[in-house]
Amino acid sequence: MILWTILVGFVCLMLVYKAFQKLTCGICRSGAHMFGKVVVITGGNSGIGLETAKNLAERGAKVIIACRSVPRGEAAKDEIIRETGNKDVHCKRLDLASFKSIREFVADLEKTEKRLDVLINNAGAGGLGNTKTVDGNHIGMQVNYFGPFLLTKLCLPLLKSSAPSRIINVSSIMHKYAEMDFENLNMEKYWSDYLVYSNSKLYINLMTLELSKRLSGSGVTVNALHPGVASTNLFRNIKNGLIRGIVNFVLGFLYQTTWEASQTSIYLAVSPEVKDMSGLYFSDCRVKQPSKISRDEKIASQLWEETEKIISRSLKL
Repeated sequence: MILWTILVGFVCLMLVYKAFQKLTCGICRSGAHMFGKVVVITGGNSGIGLETAKNLAERGAKVIIACRSVPRGEAAKDEIIRETGNKDVHCKRLDLASFKSIREFVADLEKTEKRLDVLINNAGAGGLGNTKTVDGNHIGMQVNYFGPFLLTKLCLPLLKSSAPSRIINVSSIMHKYAEMDFENLNMEKYWSDYLVYSNSKLYINLMTLELSKRLSGSGVTVNALHPGVASTNLFRNIKNGLIRGIVNFVLGFLYQTTWEASQTSIYLAVSPEVKDMSGLYFSDCRVKQPSKISRDEKIASQLWEETEKIISRSLKL
């Protein structure tokens, strides 16, 4: 009887939490169109990225899905075209674990596009393990941070010439559990999947802060966001199938749908309310305060310089 009471109480608590989550979820209410705009979204073939790409395509934007798997990207492209009626949706290969792939992607983008209005650094992954990329970097750090850093930097000339334009960096509330250690930026001293993911999202926030200063007066804004926790394929790399299944089940029940989790990315991409806002952190379509370290301009500047050194060394390998 006691066990039954505890079980019923737990279920009721979960239902109350679910109702609260639904009522407080931020929704992009802007009806702004995107005709004539060019959008690049990494990881736009699934999850939050796919929902974001669909919405921007519905608004008339030319959407370029940048992802590692061309077959999955093409399938996503066909789905978006079928559901939105916008045929100006394209897939280009981009492997964030390879600096060569990033440079090739941007070179091709500069050849085919006269403008770039919105860059959404959406792609990210957890549970990648402790291996190195061909560039000699920890794979999780490169996919989640070093890769997006290089991609953004190489896209800046096109973004500046298309101003007003926007850069949107998908971060996570997990950044609050990161450790800022300049002697371990590439996870060579110690690591865990948890720490890799948390640190990479903190670095994304600091990159956003420093880049906003460097872009001041250029007409290009940059903001970071926590999309909410949704049951996406973010944890697809967890080796243990049982654990992976449990994680996805819990996230699927307790947290947001991918449509709900995409709303803040969409808001930052289209809303006129944020056209002059830069260097900020958003959640539920509202400005929120990230961790204290995320707001430290001195640390942000130092991280930028150290990141450039790491990437420069990697490119010389």
